[in-house]
Amino acid sequence: MEPHILQSEQTVPRPREEVYAFFARPENLGVITPPWLGFRILTPSPIPMERGALVDYVIRLGPLPLRWRTLITRHDPPHAFVDEQLQGPYSFWHHTHTFEEVDGGTLIRDRVLYVVPFGALGRLLERLVIRRQLRAIFAHRQRVISRLFAAAPPGD
Repeated sequence: MEPHILQSEQTVPRPREEVYAFFARPENLGVITPPWLGFRILTPSPIPMERGALVDYVIRLGPLPLRWRTLITRHDPPHAFVDEQLQGPYSFWHHTHTFEEVDGGTLIRDRVLYVVPFGALGRLLERLVIRRQLRAIFAHRQRVISRLFAAAPPGD
């Protein structure tokens, strides 16, 4: 089955090293995840951002808690990293995060390839619910990231 693609990008007025440092702390994922997902990291802190790192967490889909385990398969600071789902709600999940210096700041790009389980039912759910839900999650992330990186820190 061909994976679905979700892409998101935004520019923030902060240096790439600062932006990458925020994303290189898996603990910050909770900061940018919508509250309605009930996101909670299970892996003890600090979690080293490095190739081979495992991150376990729980999200809620309605009343159902779902365990999710990701593996960092690429780590190229401060340019990019990739996390791949080993266990979770998708048959396949491959999320590439890239960070590019641009005039006035850093361009953050997310590219997610994903496959929904359950055959025809999964394809229907993807069209009716999952695609919209993922877009809402990434829209929330963009709003939070814009607020976090909008103002210069003290001393700048």
